[in-house]
Amino acid sequence: MIDIKILRDDPAGVKANCLRRGITNVDVDALVALDGELRSVIQNIEAMRAKRNELSKQCRENPEARDQVKAMKGELAEKEARETALRAELAAGMSWLPNFLDKRVPDGHGDEDNVELRVVGEMPQFDFKPRDHQELGEILGIIDTARGGKVAQSGFFFWKGKGAQLATAMFFWVQQELVKRGFTLFMSPCAAKEKTLFGTGYLPFFADETYQLAGEDLALIGTSEQTLIGYHADDLLTSEEMPLRYTSFTPCFRTEAGSYGKETRGIFRVHQFHKVEQIIFCEPGDSEAAHEECLVNEEYLLQQLGLPYRVVNVCVGDLGAPGFMKYDTEAWFAGYGGYREVCSNSNLTDFQTRRLGVRYKDENGKRQFVHTISATAVTDRVVCAILENFQEADGSVRVPEVLQQYTGFDRIEAG
Repeated sequence: MIDIKILRDDPAGVKANCLRRGITNVDVDALVALDGELRSVIQNIEAMRAKRNELSKQCRENPEARDQVKAMKGELAEKEARETALRAELAAGMSWLPNFLDKRVPDGHGDEDNVELRVVGEMPQFDFKPRDHQELGEILGIIDTARGGKVAQSGFFFWKGKGAQLATAMFFWVQQELVKRGFTLFMSPCAAKEKTLFGTGYLPFFADETYQLAGEDLALIGTSEQTLIGYHADDLLTSEEMPLRYTSFTPCFRTEAGSYGKETRGIFRVHQFHKVEQIIFCEPGDSEAAHEECLVNEEYLLQQLGLPYRVVNVCVGDLGAPGFMKYDTEAWFAGYGGYREVCSNSNLTDFQTRRLGVRYKDENGKRQFVHTISATAVTDRVVCAILENFQEADGSVRVPEVLQQYTGFDRIEAG
């Protein structure tokens, strides 16, 4: 949610931001008019209440005053009902206004327009044609998409045997690394209320990507960002306790609506996946540094795993409406023959906290909205990158050294 003062003071800037971000279903002029009418109605109500209170004091001695108070009751009720309706209409319209953009966000419409910032690591060299993770998973018996579809539907899968051990080892190791870096570890709910999804900006923008639970004010989470940010809804934090760094490992559920036609082989784009998330609550002046901190963590993890990668500055067309600026980290997938996104890292400024009412007291005692950072640490995609980059000619896969103490083996072999 943007500050309504910006709508009042710079409607042209709000229009320009909507245009650049491709938001076409909001009439900014109509919102300005609604806001003006609402403020006029509120002023009128306040004046009527003051008048009513003044007359009420005269009722005992002045029968005429009693009649005036009775007459005002109906009119005041009508105006209060109008106020309620205007507030709801304005809030609904405001909910579609996207966050503003960092001046460094590049123009563009999709992945091809993201700006490469750096490339890190050496691509593995093979004297054979490398296989993709799907083929390796089948050879090694560690990924089962067929039975995932049988027990659920297409887009669900099983990690199996040593594949499940490798994935579990990676997720555990990453959580321990983040705890060392000052993150508090959570075990989070895997469902959230509509208020939480709205507050974090997933509603109304990504409603078609959400698995709603029938008959409940609940949906399966698409990321623990939703629950970890929602954790502080309506809270008043202090400067002294920030920044707050939170992390959680959860399954995540997304319908992947709108992804048809994209590369779907393997388990790269699925309905259920697993993720370790980084969340930071901080003061506004610290959010750029916190954004960079999460990127440093992502890169460190990939470097320790021995995966080559690149970092891109995400263009406006590939940046979700709540985001102010986003980095994607893309690992090299040898079997695929290209870079593919494994981490996404967004500075959300105060977009979420305005919706959720997360404030803090600054050094002058003034209440301000907190800034939030949401950044992937790792997902199953990183395990897929390990499979493709650490494979051998016979289909076996070496385990990265940092994970071997958790897997108990250094190689996955067929049979």
